[in-house]
Amino acid sequence: MSDRNAARFEPLDGDKDQLARDAVREVIAFYNARILDERRAPAPDNERIEQLKAARQAAIGDQMRLDTAGLGDAARIADDYAARLKWLTDQS
Repeated sequence: MSDRNAARFEPLDGDKDQLARDAVREVIAFYNARILDERRAPAPDNERIEQLKAARQAAIGDQMRLDTAGLGDAARIADDYAARLKWLTDQS
């Protein structure tokens, strides 16, 4: 007999899974590029580099979570990262 309160694994729809992975990958690439730019600056801002590295690490963590994410989590991650990428690119 199954426990009705146990978390249910929901297999991901291929499109939503791929959208989430693509969005997270693009944000990670954005952070990588900004870290490189900052390191190459005439006077690198070490605090800014650390902030970018921390944000990149958080995105990598979310990328890893996608391996076990249910459909709802994957959709939320995709939406969050699409919005984050838009905000990041609008700011630069």
